[in-house]
Amino acid sequence: MKRKWYDYLWIAELLYWVLGVCNILFAWLGMVFFCIPLLMAIVGGNKTYCNRFCGRGQLLGLLGSKFSRNAPPPRFLRSRWFRGGFLAFFMVMFGLMLRSTYMVFSGAPLRQSVTLLWTFKLPWQWAEVGMVAPWVAQFAFGFFGVMMTSTVLGLLTMVLFRPRSWCVYCPMGTMTQGICKLKQGKEDVQ
Repeated sequence: MKRKWYDYLWIAELLYWVLGVCNILFAWLGMVFFCIPLLMAIVGGNKTYCNRFCGRGQLLGLLGSKFSRNAPPPRFLRSRWFRGGFLAFFMVMFGLMLRSTYMVFSGAPLRQSVTLLWTFKLPWQWAEVGMVAPWVAQFAFGFFGVMMTSTVLGLLTMVLFRPRSWCVYCPMGTMTQGICKLKQGKEDVQ
């Protein structure tokens, strides 16, 4: 089977991590991974991004072929309640990140750390952020922490279960699925 260009988007995921470690301001590129799935679901009414274009899913699939136990994920991970609850929790954490960005915008000092798993503050003092407004840098630190947390959770579930077990409860997948259901419902009414 001939590979298509989008079969190599896992490289974009790796590149994001390398660039973000080299310069935290590259964390803003993660907004592409945040906006494109939503736009594709709104316009197309399907989960094409998740199924075909998600670099993280591809990377987990590749790594999982070597490091996964390949066990089925527990049923609760697929439940609507867990997925919805996890999305709500993730959105609260995203909101808190936006709040800290706003506080820096309002004059609070910049915190040069990336928070992993909403608990562990990783010092990031090597980051050169003097060329941008402090709030721009604060958003980058916060967003990189959100992206790193979701990747660590993806890697953990990849090792414990099937390679793409993260996709079962991914907040972006849950949001795009919700958009598709809403769009499908509107199309059914017309």
